[in-house]
Amino acid sequence: MQADLPILDDYSLASLNTFRIPARARHYLRVDGAAQLEAVRRDPALGALPRLVLGGGSNMLFTRDFDGIVLHMTGQGREVLGEQDGRILVRAQAGENWHAFVAWTLAQGLGGLENLSLIPGTVGAAPIQNVGAYGTETRDVFHCLTAYDMASGDVRTLDAAACRFAYRDSLFKHPEGRELVVLDVTFALPAAWVPNLRYAELARAVEEAGLTAPTPQDIGRTVEAIRRRKLPDPGEIGNAGSFFKNPVVSREHCARLLAEFPQLVHHAQADGSEKLAAGWLIDQCGWKGRALGAAGVYPKQALVLVNLGGARGEDVVRLARAIQEDVKARYGVALEPEPVFI
Repeated sequence: MQADLPILDDYSLASLNTFRIPARARHYLRVDGAAQLEAVRRDPALGALPRLVLGGGSNMLFTRDFDGIVLHMTGQGREVLGEQDGRILVRAQAGENWHAFVAWTLAQGLGGLENLSLIPGTVGAAPIQNVGAYGTETRDVFHCLTAYDMASGDVRTLDAAACRFAYRDSLFKHPEGRELVVLDVTFALPAAWVPNLRYAELARAVEEAGLTAPTPQDIGRTVEAIRRRKLPDPGEIGNAGSFFKNPVVSREHCARLLAEFPQLVHHAQADGSEKLAAGWLIDQCGWKGRALGAAGVYPKQALVLVNLGGARGEDVVRLARAIQEDVKARYGVALEPEPVFI
């Protein structure tokens, strides 16, 4: 094992996941760039171990200790690169806090990321999950990223097409992308900004605030206020944000559900399918505010599962499975968890 790598053994991960689930890593390494990843790859002992790349831990559920090496991406740095084809290019290192980065772009007078304010996690994780909120997804403002290939040792640049973005999905969540570790991300922000108010709740909040000509900063503050009102602060209540993806069903399935449940919340998609509101389905099954042991459903948002204190990964899994079974039995819809189960 490389003696010059500051590897820590039997390392607690409880403070490195927003669910605050107790778990330990056999080995732990803070990673600031490609050089450390190269050293891990070349070391025969370390290279043979299972690897877990960790950012802010806001999209993970630990169900056990990790018997391998955790690579904690902590690289810092952000810069405005300049204008290209009517877009302002801005780059940030993978370890940058996402919300702090969004706030920094707004402080530079740059709009485009404000709808994604207050999302927990790091910049490097944003394209992996294709994080989205209030009518904007990462892919809408993405230019390219740099990634280290743990299989070949190459440093690669990937554009949006190469990242294969989809709803809460990307190349990095599939076998052919699992060896890629994101080092930095470049975003393309509009030089001629206009507010994105496609999301009805955000548009309503802007109107109610009397913002007739909102700035990017106005939109960012409005999104923050909405999120603080509806969602628990991970620093106070352990959670991973939205626990389930909004399910997508066929138009025919949606029509059958509407015939029986006229209040069903649904949104037509470009391909003719329908996206259902997972939170509404869960709420209608009576889970909002309920608990199974130390894991519960947040009283203000049924889509969020929370650690009520002392929960372990298996407690959250048990609650999630009970919710999935109820929604499937009542609506014939399968809910898919957003967090990665470790």
